[in-house]
Amino acid sequence: MKLLDFAEKSVLCWLATVSADAAPNVSPKEIFTFIDENLVLIANIASPESERNIQVNPKVCVSFIDIFEQRGFKVKGTAQVVTTEDRDWSEYLAALKVLAGESYPIKNIFAVTVESSSKIMAPSYGLFPDTTTPESQVEGALDTYKVQRKV
Repeated sequence: MKLLDFAEKSVLCWLATVSADAAPNVSPKEIFTFIDENLVLIANIASPESERNIQVNPKVCVSFIDIFEQRGFKVKGTAQVVTTEDRDWSEYLAALKVLAGESYPIKNIFAVTVESSSKIMAPSYGLFPDTTTPESQVEGALDTYKVQRKV
C-alpha cells in the first residue's frame, strides 16, 4: 500500500484547513496530482474558504481514500497558494490540466509540501484481520452502495 498509488486511484481528496479563529474546514477537491512524494498540487476551482485559511494558517491535512477498499492515506503538510505571478504557475497548471482539461477554471493552486503521511483504514481491517481484505471491502461496498462493476 503506497501513498501515490492511492492518490492516483482516488476520485476525490479532502483538504482540511483551519481559519484564523481556529474554525476547521474540510472541502472535497476533484482535481489534484502529485509532482512527487513530497509535493501535491490541488486545483482551487471554487474554494475561497480554503484559500483564506491557507493564507492565514498554511498547516493542512489531505486525505486520499479508495472508497471501495475503505483505506488510503492522510498527508500533513504546509500549503501555499500559487498564483499566475509565481514562477511555478505554468508547470503546476500544466500538471493539473492533464486531469482538468479546459473545462475547469483553475483560479489558483494549493501546493502542499508533504511533511508526514500515514495510512487510513476502516476499523474492520483491525477488528477482523483474518477476514477483512481489500477484496472483501470492495464486495461489501458494492453491495452497500448498490453499484455494480463495469464488465
